[in-house]
Amino acid sequence: MKHLKSLLLATTLFVATSFTAQAQSKVAHINTQELVEAMPEMQSAKAELEKLAKTYETDIQAMATELQNKIKQYDGESSTKTDEENGKRLQEVQGMEQSIRQYQTQAQQDLQKKEFDLLKPITEKAKNAILKVGKAKGFDYVLDASQGQGVIFAGGTDLLVDVKTELGF
Repeated sequence: MKHLKSLLLATTLFVATSFTAQAQSKVAHINTQELVEAMPEMQSAKAELEKLAKTYETDIQAMATELQNKIKQYDGESSTKTDEENGKRLQEVQGMEQSIRQYQTQAQQDLQKKEFDLLKPITEKAKNAILKVGKAKGFDYVLDASQGQGVIFAGGTDLLVDVKTELGF
């Protein structure tokens, strides 16, 4: 009778352990930031953004140089001009300064929009590849292991190599 109880207890524990093991979800992790940075499309997007940023920077420098030259000219001529003319010149300089600030703000907004437009298809491609590989490998969850994304422990399977292979690099 003792052997039967021991056998029954052992069988119950085995079955319970089997169900617990089957009920556990398969979890993997991937550093999406590292993946996106490694994608070839990202390099061309960065180059395009840098080119646009340099164009804006050159324009702003040219505007600033023109403003400085105008200020020098007006300072040198101020003693020979009337108060009314100097007042108009001051307003002109202030208008130029405001135009430069507006251009800087618009350039920054344009760069942010361009960055979003360039990165959206890249991140979508990465996401789709992660979903495909994750499903193919039978994972229930794939966590983002990028810094600051909330993963404290990433000891599971890392899909970075498999997703890079899926993307062809």
